[in-house]
Amino acid sequence: MDLTNFSLIYPDASKYQESLTGAKRPNISMFALEEMGFLEVFDLKNSTLSDFFTNDTEVLAYRNEVFSDLLENPSLVKTFNSLLPILSDIMELRRLEADSGDANDYLSSITEIELYISCIDTLDDGLNAVKDNVKGVAFKTLCERITELADSEYYSELNERLCELTSRVRDIKSVTVGVNLDAQLRPQSAGVLSINPDAFRSGDVLEKILRLNFKDDQYTCIANLVPFDKKQTETQKTALALAFNSAINDVYKSSLRSWKKIVQQYVLENTDFLLNLMPEIEFLVKGTRLLSRLRERGCALCAPTIAPHSANAFSAKGLYNPTVALKVDDEIVTNDLEFDEKAKIYVLSGPNRGGKSVITCALGIAQAMFQLGLFLPADEVTISTVDAIFTHFPTGADDTIDKGRLGEECARLGEIFESVTENSLVLLDESLSSTGSYEASYIGAEVLAGFSSVGCRVLFSTHLHELTAMIDDINEKTAKSGGAPIDTLVAGMESGKRSFKIYRAKPDGKSYARDIANKYGLSYDSIINKIKK
Repeated sequence: MDLTNFSLIYPDASKYQESLTGAKRPNISMFALEEMGFLEVFDLKNSTLSDFFTNDTEVLAYRNEVFSDLLENPSLVKTFNSLLPILSDIMELRRLEADSGDANDYLSSITEIELYISCIDTLDDGLNAVKDNVKGVAFKTLCERITELADSEYYSELNERLCELTSRVRDIKSVTVGVNLDAQLRPQSAGVLSINPDAFRSGDVLEKILRLNFKDDQYTCIANLVPFDKKQTETQKTALALAFNSAINDVYKSSLRSWKKIVQQYVLENTDFLLNLMPEIEFLVKGTRLLSRLRERGCALCAPTIAPHSANAFSAKGLYNPTVALKVDDEIVTNDLEFDEKAKIYVLSGPNRGGKSVITCALGIAQAMFQLGLFLPADEVTISTVDAIFTHFPTGADDTIDKGRLGEECARLGEIFESVTENSLVLLDESLSSTGSYEASYIGAEVLAGFSSVGCRVLFSTHLHELTAMIDDINEKTAKSGGAPIDTLVAGMESGKRSFKIYRAKPDGKSYARDIANKYGLSYDSIINKIKK
């Protein structure tokens, strides 16, 4: 079974190659993920998360199967967690070999073979325990391959031969060195006389008496043993260690030379197959950990219904923000959100700290999780892929010396229009907050009209009530050229308190103020009653 191009997250070699060239990779930047807060719960150490995004629906369905197997078989994650440090050791060993430039390091060859056998044993034990439970193609194929390797005669012989060699190497306890001196008694040249199964002992007379051993045996020195690192620099210690390893290497060269080429080729091929999986394994482990934490929190997860790319679909029931869900102990508020023929663009208004930013990020995170192949934070989702996610959130970056804060915000918005398409998702959170409401509403109306002409999906969270009052005029203006319709969402209030529920409704700019006034007795009627009292 040739698994040279085997992947746990791509169904075949062609899909994998497309991922390397970026042919199917959407523009979802690490900056956008950070702005949405997604990197707080899903960050990788050995690769970049943006490398795993895809527009390929076949790949996404394949990954859904993989994550399903991982969630249903938690021991798989434990197996992968045990495997990752071994693979890291192999990579480090190869790096050291490359740095030393020694192509004939036989001891390192033994170590790599040991590590390879540890990999296969770890996988064989872990996969055997779940092979009857996994349902996806990826793990079924991996189980077959590892079983084939572990049960082969070659692998069995490799194990036996390695045990013999390693036991011989591990039995080495000392080296006898001969040193030639010059006229000033300085070391001039040295060579190994023998490799010994016993350690040398100090020649101190008191030690001999305590050991009740007066024999002049070959392992008793005529002077005290000196600690290896005493009065030596790190360079000297390294040089001495290399000299000893080189000597041992030379002694075992004859034993290893005959089979090294055959064994090394076999090990390299199969180890490379595992090393190539290392970034994927880390991605799968981290993704499964996120999903498991949400499940443990009691949050819903669903496999998405995948709609065609051209449909620009997003319809979610019970959507929530997973980063918020993992931070708070309160009950999680969920919302329904749908983009349809009446609304490709939403303007979301409501009170400060009423959940506007939370739902805006929830939409973006759900789209990102979908295009990684993860289950989604909702009860039910029908969704299309996007070619890009663009974010425009409040930023602490002060590129304002020449532009000013408003100029900087407008420049960033302008950059979005240089790349956005009808298949993009745009998230605007409190954009244009650096200027007065009149100017901000005017610019906001122009920006919304522009996105309407593009036809992309947009969620614009804003405090600008004046802007929401202009939606009908913007729709009338853009409808003439076939622009996408714009609708409004409102962050709800109940009895003067934020409900964090999002409703599809026309905003009442006075409703929030009215609720607050009533709560604190500042309505006209309440004030009159207080005056009378």
